[in-house]
Amino acid sequence: MVFEFRLKRRVQFYETDAAGIVHFSNYFRYMEEAEHALWRSAGLSISVPGSEIGWPRVNVSFEYSRPLRFEDEFEAHIRIVEMAEKMIRYKCSILLAGVLVATGTMTVVCVAKRPNEPMKAVPIPPEIASHLRVAPEGGQTS
Repeated sequence: MVFEFRLKRRVQFYETDAAGIVHFSNYFRYMEEAEHALWRSAGLSISVPGSEIGWPRVNVSFEYSRPLRFEDEFEAHIRIVEMAEKMIRYKCSILLAGVLVATGTMTVVCVAKRPNEPMKAVPIPPEIASHLRVAPEGGQTS
């Protein structure tokens, strides 16, 4: 079972703004990249072609401590902090040389995707839930 993942990445020029720092919106993309890497490390994909379920984001946030700049090599450390019948909550730390840059959270809900019907929250399938678990207390992501 998987509960956390560390994604190493380098800031690309297109991710920076006119001030030369990473635009705030890209931190959400970094967190989502780390989430997808976590799922892959568990032998899963968050988006299987033809799947009847989806994972919309229902709550996301970030707090920023310092900037990232072009060419910075950083880590996005994500871990599962809560799982319920229909929901997964993640916490993500963005670190530059071990120094905290930003902390974010993201809550996703498992939903049924049926043509011509609104999305509806459904239980996380056992074949997915059995591969994921909540991280032990006291992990690095705080």
